[in-house]
Amino acid sequence: MRQRVFELRNAVLRQFAATLAVTSLLVMVGLGGASAQSGTPAPDQSKAAAQPADAAKDAAQNQRRTDEFAEAAQVISGPAGNPECVWLGRRVIRLMWRDDLDTAFRHLDLYDRFGCPGGHIQAAFRCLTRFGGQIDPKVAETLDSRVHACWINPASQPQQAAAAAASQPAAPTSGNAQPQPAASPSPAASPSPAPSK
Repeated sequence: MRQRVFELRNAVLRQFAATLAVTSLLVMVGLGGASAQSGTPAPDQSKAAAQPADAAKDAAQNQRRTDEFAEAAQVISGPAGNPECVWLGRRVIRLMWRDDLDTAFRHLDLYDRFGCPGGHIQAAFRCLTRFGGQIDPKVAETLDSRVHACWINPASQPQQAAAAAASQPAAPTSGNAQPQPAASPSPAASPSPAPSK
C-alpha cells in the first residue's frame, strides 16, 4: 500500500512539474510577442536617424586629419613629415602631456620602429610646454591643435615670449655652450656739431 501511495505522489509531482514548465514556456513566448508588437521603437530606428549626422561628422574629421597630414608632409622634410610619424608622434606628445607615460613609451617604441626621428618628439614636446598656460584641459581641441602646431613648427613661441624674444638679440648657441649674459647696451654716441661755414 505504501508503495502505491509513493507512486501516486511521484506521478502527481511529475505532472505538476511538467505543467509548470509548459506554463512558463508559454508565458515567456507571450511576453516576447507582446514586446515585439508594442509601440516602442526599435533601437535600430534611432541609430538609423543618427547615422547621417555621425557620418557627416566622421567625414569632416577624416578630411581634417588628411589635410593635417598633407600639411605636415609639405612643411617638414624628412621622415618626421611621413603620415605614420606624424600620427604616432602627435599621439606620443599628447600622452606625455596627460602623464600617461606607460602608453606613451609603448607608442614611442612603434614610432622608433617606423624609423621616425626621436629628436622631433623632444622638440615638439618642448614647444608644447611653452604653451602650457594656453591649453584648456576641458577642451580637447586646444590640446590637439597646439600639438599639431608644435609638430609642424617646434620652434614656435607663445605670443608674450615671442615679443620678449624679439626685443632681445638672439645669440648663437652650440650644444654644450652655457647661456651668455645679455650684453649691456653701449652708450649712444652723441652727435658731433656740424662745422660752421
